[in-house]
Amino acid sequence: MPRVLIAIVLGVLLGLFVPDWFTRIFLTFNGIFSQLLGFMIPLIIVGLVTAAIGDLGHGAGKMLLVTVLIAYLDTVIVALGGFGVGSAFFPGIVSKVGSAADLTEAATLSPYFSITIPAMFDVMTALVFAFIMGLCIANAEMPVMKSFFAEFKTFVARVIAKLIIPLLPIYIFGIFLDMTATGKVFSVLKVFALIIVVIFALHILVLIYEFVVAGLFTKRNPFKLLWNMLPAYFTALGTSSSAATIPVTLKQCEANGVKEDVAGFTVPLCATIHMPGSAMKITCCAIAVCLMAGMPVEFGKFLEFILMLGIMMVAAPGVPGGAIMAALAPLSSILGFDAEQQALMIALYIAMDSFGTACNVTGDGAIALIIQRLFKK
Repeated sequence: MPRVLIAIVLGVLLGLFVPDWFTRIFLTFNGIFSQLLGFMIPLIIVGLVTAAIGDLGHGAGKMLLVTVLIAYLDTVIVALGGFGVGSAFFPGIVSKVGSAADLTEAATLSPYFSITIPAMFDVMTALVFAFIMGLCIANAEMPVMKSFFAEFKTFVARVIAKLIIPLLPIYIFGIFLDMTATGKVFSVLKVFALIIVVIFALHILVLIYEFVVAGLFTKRNPFKLLWNMLPAYFTALGTSSSAATIPVTLKQCEANGVKEDVAGFTVPLCATIHMPGSAMKITCCAIAVCLMAGMPVEFGKFLEFILMLGIMMVAAPGVPGGAIMAALAPLSSILGFDAEQQALMIALYIAMDSFGTACNVTGDGAIALIIQRLFKK
């Protein structure tokens, strides 16, 4: 996050006075990088989603299925809530700082040259293949295929961690350098600031909703339950990592009366599959980017996007920038985001990364309470 923020600041400052030829150098880099990203997106889906579904297995029984279903439904419900708030309030926010025409019809600069790197297969092919292969691995004895896709996941994770993530600040620097040079940046930054405030408030409301539901199930005070989870919230806020927060989440779940075996099952699992804060944040950011680009915000398209996003979030934890990387596929294939819009999504998402992680892991405590009540542990 610090590197991305530095890239945004430098892009805005330098874009005010550097000559066009300097900006075009980074536009050339961005064109090549966006082609590389487009090439990698189907491979990211196959590598992460296949392994994630395959790792669920079929031997954990009813508790596994119920936990996965609750986590998925909660992620979808929270993202739909984010869509409702975003579609109601964001049009007014965007219209106050600049019309879509101001943002889309500004002067443009072009790269010095461009290259094309076609993907090996398209996004939908990758999704269908990943689901089918993952389910086969999860429900059949396929140790060789499971091992292959585990290694393929390692390959994809290393490409993300060692190539894509290190180059992202340069990519985002180029985007904001171009937007400053063409006069779009200040309208975009004003929107960013207002959207971040709204999304932070939504995270708080999400946690209240989750623990009210858990309180109804357990017939306990939801605010006391939420208060007990605050150490996990602040740990995640500082680490931006669901995995690193697991020990604290386990301890606080037990402080809420969740038995050790239930917490030991649900917390590590939910750290992988329960991502409501991230899904809501991505949905809200997508609405903002659509409005800034003058694209329609249609419920049907966003419903399809959210249902797919809930599945894609399973692949996100454990990979740096995993949530937004996994979301690039439905953003491009369902909402039709181009390279610049994807870059804006990445910048806006990373600026709030720790808040989404904190919301995710704190909500894991609510699911642990519900699972214990359902199975009368």
